[in-house]
Amino acid sequence: MTRQLISSGSSFEVQIGYSRAVVDGDWVFVSGTTGFDYATMRIAEGVVEQCEQCLRNIEHALQQAGASMADIVRVRYIVPVAAEFELCWPVLRRWFGEVRPAATMISAGLADQRMRIEIEVTARRRAPPEGN
Repeated sequence: MTRQLISSGSSFEVQIGYSRAVVDGDWVFVSGTTGFDYATMRIAEGVVEQCEQCLRNIEHALQQAGASMADIVRVRYIVPVAAEFELCWPVLRRWFGEVRPAATMISAGLADQRMRIEIEVTARRRAPPEGN
């Protein structure tokens, strides 16, 4: 069984020493992902916009791992201001409404005061349909 490391190109990964995602067998572990646009290293101000960007970043990492958002089995949300989490619900429902992974929300400080939300997921790649 091989282990595959996936990078987003974020400077944080090199500076801190971690991977955006790690693939181990059928499992994909996506690190806590913030709302930074990794191409520009810019971050929007609002929690809703950051939530959208987090999910786009996660989707990209999963695609690199040969998985999709539909493969997510566990999600953890971390928000510094618990009251802001509800603002993200419509976004989360749009991305996860059919997937309905097991979920936890934690209110805690994040590494940068500009960060309003961080999302971590675990996915299990599904076997391709027979004949593919």
